[in-house]
Amino acid sequence: MLETVTEADQPKDLSNTQSIEDVNEAAIAVVDPPIVDEDLEVIEDVEMSLFDHLEELRSRIFYALIAIFVAIIGCFAFVNKIVALLEIPAQGVKFLQLAPGEYFFVSIKVAGYSGLLVASPAILYQIVRFILPGLTRKEKRAIAPIVFGSSILFVLGIVFAYELLIPAALNFFISYGGDVVEQFWSIDRYFEFVLLLLFSTGLAFQIPVIQALLAMTGIVNSTRMLAGWRYVVLGAVILGAVLTPSTDPMTQSLLAGAVAILYFGGIFLVKAMGK
Repeated sequence: MLETVTEADQPKDLSNTQSIEDVNEAAIAVVDPPIVDEDLEVIEDVEMSLFDHLEELRSRIFYALIAIFVAIIGCFAFVNKIVALLEIPAQGVKFLQLAPGEYFFVSIKVAGYSGLLVASPAILYQIVRFILPGLTRKEKRAIAPIVFGSSILFVLGIVFAYELLIPAALNFFISYGGDVVEQFWSIDRYFEFVLLLLFSTGLAFQIPVIQALLAMTGIVNSTRMLAGWRYVVLGAVILGAVLTPSTDPMTQSLLAGAVAILYFGGIFLVKAMGK
């Protein structure tokens, strides 16, 4: 005897089948969540108007200026010790104050440069806080190593100038004509020379950071950087002549060599990044 299926039973079977399919689709959705491209995902979805951006910029500049002012005041309180520290490379030289108040203005200059150096972490913090909302998650992960590496390289550049460049330049000037003229230097001119060489060397040590940023943005890669090494060596020599306030070949050669080493080290860094 044949068993027949009534029309009333068909929707029930179809309903059961559809329920099973819904459960399977839900399970697949749980197992395979939608893929989100983190490179395109912005950290904060809060949109800011132009006025809000300008207000944020104003507050960040204000906080940075406060940090600089406090640091300069603190360095001015210890300016005599800072001056004595910067005079160490010029051993055997007597400094003269050639005009009324010259040492006072030199003290202000030394306190200003020292205050900028001391306040540089606070300045970097304000810059990062301003640009952070517009970065993606991948860029946010990269900003911390870049800021840390830039700070370390800047300090290394200052130490390199203080320990090698400045003594080499001063020894050249002292030995040249030392048996003919007695060494009496203007304290203002000396500190212009020292402070300019310190900070220009610190800036020159930022070359690997610039290379890493160019590689991250896709502008150049390690192969193209290595291909132009001849132009880099020539540029390092020119940069050494421009950045050093002295004209002696020893100081220029030391800085040019450091710039070339930093450039090739930057290529190695970019290669390690896979760029």
